[in-house]
Amino acid sequence: MSNPLVNARIRAIPPTVPFVGPEALTRKTGHQFKARIGANESVFGPSPAAIAVMQNAAAQNWMYADPESFELRTAIARHLGFGADNVVIGEGIDGLLGLTLHIVLSPGETVVTSDGAYPTFNFHVAMHSGRLVKVPYRNDKEDLAALLDTAKREKARVLYVSNPDNPMGSWWPASEIERLMEGVPEDMLLILDEAYGDTAPEGTLPAVDVTRANVLRYRTFSKAYGLAGARVGYCFGPAQLIAEFEKVRNHYGINRVGQLGALAALQDQAYLKKAVADIARARGRIADIARANGLEPLASATNFVAIDCGRDSVYAKRILDGVLARDVFIRMPGVAPLSRCIRVSCGTDADLDRFAQALAASLANPSGA
Repeated sequence: MSNPLVNARIRAIPPTVPFVGPEALTRKTGHQFKARIGANESVFGPSPAAIAVMQNAAAQNWMYADPESFELRTAIARHLGFGADNVVIGEGIDGLLGLTLHIVLSPGETVVTSDGAYPTFNFHVAMHSGRLVKVPYRNDKEDLAALLDTAKREKARVLYVSNPDNPMGSWWPASEIERLMEGVPEDMLLILDEAYGDTAPEGTLPAVDVTRANVLRYRTFSKAYGLAGARVGYCFGPAQLIAEFEKVRNHYGINRVGQLGALAALQDQAYLKKAVADIARARGRIADIARANGLEPLASATNFVAIDCGRDSVYAKRILDGVLARDVFIRMPGVAPLSRCIRVSCGTDADLDRFAQALAASLANPSGA
């Protein structure tokens, strides 16, 4: 029974946890994972320069972070070629998505997304009492045409698209995303989640354009930059819309160590290039492991690979559980037909050696006995 002190809107929301973390699984099973390759983190870590800055900043953690994130915003703006008033910093893309809906979405208004796409976004829609309409994937990709048609038909307030996407790792070329942008009505916001843009092939991300009044784009230091634990992301778009975040954001929500680390990471593009190469090499290794076990890897532009197990979600879950039982943390999509796959994040050679052994053993004996 809900606590009567809780308002009616929150009482109406069913309790949900978008992701079960490896820590929770360890507490439940008592097993420590020997390879953590399920949360789309970068095991290759952040730039050594960023680590040094953060280590030094730890002793200064008695100070709050700059509530305006001025230096980081200025550096991002310079890097991407727009003004500092076109970008806002937040607690990862997750935090910024919640703030965005706080700004634009009224209770009962419609939000369109892909069925099986990033569940944390759906969590925010529910929290803001939005009406969620889901469009199935097509050929393991977000169906841009169907998404736009549905959003128009449903008179959606918000359309959410990720490119490259999670959980399948698929992507559209910039030309298709630009066509989508052109088709979105003026009174509809297009949220373009580009969390995996740094690992995508050239020609995936549209040119930066902050003049589109109804498009916001989101990027992060959690993936290729290797700073998932720091929780630093950013959103850029038209200055007039970005300014609205000042009304709702937690001005001291960014931790000082993460803020300074993100700035140092951004300034070390040589390390980013190396990390992206390491990620690409690991993607290739995961694909090889899948094929060696009679499974089919899907092409990926992210720091993970979805592996088609060839049957249904029940079979994929057996494989997943067998790998988990052998102390290798991976995940799987939650919605059919995507759930016929398991999803493996890029890891070190040692991580992927363990995964190869666990996968082969799981296929031979899913129980883990």
